[in-house]
Amino acid sequence: MMQPGIKKNLIVTVAFCVLIVGGFVGYQQIFTKGIDRLPARPCAGSVDRSIVADALPDARTADERGKITTTSASNQFTFWCYVSAGDSIISGEAESGFATEERWRESYSSKVDEDPVSVSVGEVKVIALDNLASVYIPCTPPRQAEYKVERTHSLVSDVRTIGESRVQGVALRQVLMDFAYQLTKHAYKVGKCKEARDFPDELPRIQTD
Repeated sequence: MMQPGIKKNLIVTVAFCVLIVGGFVGYQQIFTKGIDRLPARPCAGSVDRSIVADALPDARTADERGKITTTSASNQFTFWCYVSAGDSIISGEAESGFATEERWRESYSSKVDEDPVSVSVGEVKVIALDNLASVYIPCTPPRQAEYKVERTHSLVSDVRTIGESRVQGVALRQVLMDFAYQLTKHAYKVGKCKEARDFPDELPRIQTD
């Protein structure tokens, strides 16, 4: 027969283990499941939830929004995406306009404090800084007015993080580029760009030394 003292110690040990396990499971359910409760493709179906999970840290709650707006005067459109997890945010917008690739690149070369990473696939051009990624692609919106002087039509997406992110450095740049690429593909489709285009499943990976 087990001695009373040993039995008491065993009960206390078991109870302590149950408390630890229960606390860990409770922590997972309360603090790490916010992103898991988002739709499989947040922002109106534009991006994979797994990319959001790669970008944002664990949080008790998460929220997302995605919508397209149009400007009747110029027949341009913008697709907006916003995902938050606690105090951390990843957001972006894909906006049609008249930027040339050269002018788009120049807007990032002026950021002398950072060294942009650049990849491309076909006519899709992508630049990433420490917490910002941008995609450029030719795109002519539907019902675009004719101009006497030929103009360049484009779709430019910018994505950034605000607050704490799950990863840093090259890993964060890759996540932002992937997010921006998926956002661009979705905006290109819902914005009904005139040019027929086949998008590869993903961008080339960033090459590191």
